[in-house]
Amino acid sequence: MENKSTSPEANENIAVEPAPVGVEEQSPPVPAPVPLTPEAIEELKERAAKAGEYWDRLLRQTADLENYKKRATRERQEAVTYANESLLQKLVPTLDAFEMALAAAQNDASASSLRTGIVMVSNQLKSTLAEAGLEEIDATGKTFDPNSHEAVMQQETTEFPDGHVVQQIRRGYKFRNRLIRPAGVVVARNPVA
Repeated sequence: MENKSTSPEANENIAVEPAPVGVEEQSPPVPAPVPLTPEAIEELKERAAKAGEYWDRLLRQTADLENYKKRATRERQEAVTYANESLLQKLVPTLDAFEMALAAAQNDASASSLRTGIVMVSNQLKSTLAEAGLEEIDATGKTFDPNSHEAVMQQETTEFPDGHVVQQIRRGYKFRNRLIRPAGVVVARNPVA
């Protein structure tokens, strides 16, 4: 019985003859094409149609997933940006109460220390809310904008152009470019001749 070794040293002793020059290596024979029957052609057409359908479905679902990711990211960013909106909506009437208290204290000469205290607290509250992103809408003298103003009434006047704000009755507020409350205004109307 002969001992055949598969070690690398045993393989080194085997000589490989180079192919003669000008003679190309022969590739394996290609099988002869199988004739397609009409049934086989129909089956291939059905498979191709299904493959196209699956490809379209994959593309649509991939697009839907990408749109969902973008929408979820946008909604999450909006939730973070406008998280304090409901709190600020609740604090706006408090600002109105401070303004009414200041107006009442203006008429009473004996309430100067009260007026000073109210002004300090009001200014502190306003600066805190401004840091949180709340901004007042100043409408006096500007063109009426239905997106940020609420017309409470009209006043015939020649001092202001038609459609401009004559007086701001109630302050309006925005929170990071989102309207919380429109400014209540009186709008100028030119008198009819």
